[in-house]
Amino acid sequence: MSALPNMANPAGKPVEHGGDLSAVRRRFPDAPLPWLDLSTGINPVPYPVPDLPRDAWARLPAREQAEALIDAAAHRYGVADRSTLVAAPGTQALIQALPRLVPKARVCIVGPTYEEHETCWRRQGHQVSVVATLDDARDADVVVLVNPNNPDGRLVPVERLVAAARLLVVDEAFIDLLPAAASLAPTLPPRTVVLRSFGKTYGLAGVRLGFAIAGPDIAAALRADLGPWAVSGPALEIGRVALADDAWLAATAERLTADRRRLDEILVSAGFTIVGGTPLFCLADHPEAASTVDRLGRNGIHVRAFRQSPRRLRFGLPGDAASFDRLRTSLT
Repeated sequence: MSALPNMANPAGKPVEHGGDLSAVRRRFPDAPLPWLDLSTGINPVPYPVPDLPRDAWARLPAREQAEALIDAAAHRYGVADRSTLVAAPGTQALIQALPRLVPKARVCIVGPTYEEHETCWRRQGHQVSVVATLDDARDADVVVLVNPNNPDGRLVPVERLVAAARLLVVDEAFIDLLPAAASLAPTLPPRTVVLRSFGKTYGLAGVRLGFAIAGPDIAAALRADLGPWAVSGPALEIGRVALADDAWLAATAERLTADRRRLDEILVSAGFTIVGGTPLFCLADHPEAASTVDRLGRNGIHVRAFRQSPRRLRFGLPGDAASFDRLRTSLT
């Protein structure tokens, strides 16, 4: 098994993420306001939150509310057996829970990728390797794959995602806007867990909502680990309405596809080479990436840099014409 060097932070040290403006504001105190945060892969035009009934705030979530959310998620993700769906307060909670539920194992994570996977498996004492390809993970007990990958957008076809390991974990956080056939959720193979994020595509990361699709044993273990009332009443209601809104998702996919093309054109004009991405973000290469981060920061624009790949930057999508123009001007 050929392993890549460990490029994540030690398990005891917090992983760096996009979306935290506190540090960048301190670094560039004179930057113009408001900040334009392009450091995440979150839809910048969120789903319009409906008016919520008072009970959503005032009462503990009812079983009927939770079941209605699961019905909506089953519809959205093409899941026939709703008993395989587990709702959680964000996929991060599921990423942290899974390593607690699995006996000590040899874990291969196909990367570089979202670093929380490696951190969480290491924290629970598993033997973890980051490998370059799925083929390099053949001998593992547990294989973890982000599909499409963050940050490069690599997509592994579903026919290759067979449960060659004792457990296959596929994080589909950015798959909502791809063809339905790209997802494992509708045809869940044995010994497989699929993770789906709500907040990224729907632009409502603060709601903290995510799902696991898993076989009966793992699904039951996750529910027990999360405990009662894992998802808040407002999140249950917002998720139910949004996941059932087919028309909004179709229109959003069309808009984001056009916006991604527009972003690519701006970056290429500024001397970047596009190396990957998804409809929600672009990974681009530039020999002067570090100085570009500084220039953008002085202009109140935050993008995602990577210590292990100093030439590469990840750009989320601007949310309107003025933001696109601001980025274009700051790069010239």
